[in-house]
Amino acid sequence: MLPGREWASIELMPDRLFRTLIRAGPLELIGPDGERRSYGEPSADVEPVRIRIADRAAARAIARNPALGFGEAYMDGRLTIEQGDIRSLLDLIGFNIRWEKENPVRAGWWRPLRIAAAWDTWNWPRRSRRNAAHHYDLSDALYALFLDPERQYSCAYFGRDAPDLDSAQAAKMRLVAAKLCLEPGQKVLDIGCGWGGLACHLARSAGVEVLGITLSEAQLRHARARAAAEGLDRQVRFERLDWREVDGRFDRIVSVGMFEHVGPPDYRRFLARCRELLSDDGLMLLHTIGRADGPGATDPFIAKYIFPGGYVPALSQIAPAIERSWLWLTDLEVLRGHYAPTLAAWYERVQAARDEIVALYDERFFRMWSFYLAGGIAAFRHAGHVVFQLQLARRQLGAPMTRDYIARADDPPPRLSGEDL
Repeated sequence: MLPGREWASIELMPDRLFRTLIRAGPLELIGPDGERRSYGEPSADVEPVRIRIADRAAARAIARNPALGFGEAYMDGRLTIEQGDIRSLLDLIGFNIRWEKENPVRAGWWRPLRIAAAWDTWNWPRRSRRNAAHHYDLSDALYALFLDPERQYSCAYFGRDAPDLDSAQAAKMRLVAAKLCLEPGQKVLDIGCGWGGLACHLARSAGVEVLGITLSEAQLRHARARAAAEGLDRQVRFERLDWREVDGRFDRIVSVGMFEHVGPPDYRRFLARCRELLSDDGLMLLHTIGRADGPGATDPFIAKYIFPGGYVPALSQIAPAIERSWLWLTDLEVLRGHYAPTLAAWYERVQAARDEIVALYDERFFRMWSFYLAGGIAAFRHAGHVVFQLQLARRQLGAPMTRDYIARADDPPPRLSGEDL
């Protein structure tokens, strides 16, 4: 059998996949047989990309499950990019399947995985700890290479006077603080506190007492050391706790980038527990990635390699849980254009730190991390991914009646001295 015929008979599905999906390009493919195939017409919306698939097994894997197959082939070096990079490849694919009613090839190619993926969103306490360790207990040095000095691992806020990542992350923390309507001496619970940057910021800028909880041992160590180094350890406390294990009452609750790990089966329980933990006049700010395109399923590559148990909710899934938890939705803001540049900044820093990351792990890990970030950029540029900031209260007038107070977020807060604290 001639090489071309062999490819045509065995690898026909990838060829059909690309011819169906790729209208804007071109995407040039060099197959295992060495033959070149081109898909899509030249477009000002995307960069031309040329890829090479090394073997028939990789081609079959891509055809069988594109989201997972592309990622694994790239990680293993069986899919290489000869023109462009992984970011431009995923941007080209993302643009062609973008969430747009007029897009003729929009096909929810991962939607059939929805039922199978539902099991992964059950996050009981032991499973939650294991899932958190998978991602957040990676080397502390890794996160230092691409995050801002405050270690904010969530969407930045590119508002007024915030042109770069570090300033945009500082602006995001000011925005969160403004929506919490903080007063000195209040008790704040930070659910999913990460490396402690937000908790320390709230304590410094507003004079509040903060309990930050995380499931990650690595984050806990870093957060405690940070608070001690800044002289905030009497004002900010960090514990390794699940949200189901917290006791007490708090004037304010904040959760940034953690709700994606709760899972739809526990939305109502999570919000009901938050209501129980809030004081009578309590206020909560929930910051989460969301879906504008309705309920879906977690990308299989992300679920397997990056965030096991993770799920991005649609507003239609969050709202019923809010209603049944007897919480007032007092404010909702949708951040639409902020996460793509956040991820792009992380991606660029990761590329610049390639040698250090390979030394920490290996080349395969570096490619995995690059694929993850590049895929995230494409999702926020072209798919239905956004960020929701939901302000919730126990009482109707638990938050101001107008949004004027939020404008304070664009003004750098005064830094309180140790005597003021």
